[in-house]
Amino acid sequence: MTASTERTTTVLRPTPPFDFAASLRFLSQFPATRGEQVLGDQLLAKAFRLAGRTVGVRVTGRDDAGAPVLDCAMYASARLGQAACDAVADRVGMFLGIHDDLGEFYRVGRADPAFAPVVDRLHGYHHVKFPSPWENVCWAILAQRCPMPIAQRMKFALVHAFDSAINVDGTRLWPFPEPSQLLSRGPAGINELVGNERKAKYLLGAAAAYQDADEEFLRTGPIGEVRDWLLAIPGIGPWSASFVLIRGLGRMSDLPADPAIVRAASRVYGRSLSDSAFAALADRYGDWKAYWGHYLRVVS
Repeated sequence: MTASTERTTTVLRPTPPFDFAASLRFLSQFPATRGEQVLGDQLLAKAFRLAGRTVGVRVTGRDDAGAPVLDCAMYASARLGQAACDAVADRVGMFLGIHDDLGEFYRVGRADPAFAPVVDRLHGYHHVKFPSPWENVCWAILAQRCPMPIAQRMKFALVHAFDSAINVDGTRLWPFPEPSQLLSRGPAGINELVGNERKAKYLLGAAAAYQDADEEFLRTGPIGEVRDWLLAIPGIGPWSASFVLIRGLGRMSDLPADPAIVRAASRVYGRSLSDSAFAALADRYGDWKAYWGHYLRVVS
């Protein structure tokens, strides 16, 4: 077990409006990461794996003269240098979507009579993503054609298979393993953990592709090129690529007519929506259409 012997602190300043309590409510209901963090009143404790080391974080929210602030304590086995602290802060900020500027999204949403109540209900909620796009890729593979409880058990087995835990305020937390850790187990080892030869093969193929990935390119590169890169990963098809673009990378300008989101939109707009009618509504939101879709899912 990794000991939490050194503590470093930093302050994160989300773009307002930001409601940390809404982020925590979402995490409490998100099945893909359920049980992998500690949640409390204005509190999140979680472990991340970055560059071969485990870092635990304890994030607490507060108000500073009317502006939202997140105090972030970082725990590691050795003191973190500035570059490592910056990398952890970036990972936490990306995870919680703290730099999303919702002004334009809210302007369009409030001009949409059916959607305006959703904006009011979720006001200040920033899109909480997977802790990393790599973890999102693995979850997409695990959850394909698989009941949710079984996918959760497979992910639990992967998370707890490696001696990467860290103590954060007396609680032992495990990060999702890095690509190199999965590769170290080989096909037989991963198959033993997940109990599915096909998924084990896909996971290892994804690990091989991802271990040399340029995440900055994935976050900011031309979306068509990023999509093509994702589609080249074994086991990642068009739906999974869109899933990772949105939920792992925060690329919000594209929204496929996912049946669950279409159903959620139909409830909010009070009528059954065809795929074409759904697309027409989504197009009103331009580069924010996936944010619109995510809000619809959260309230459904």
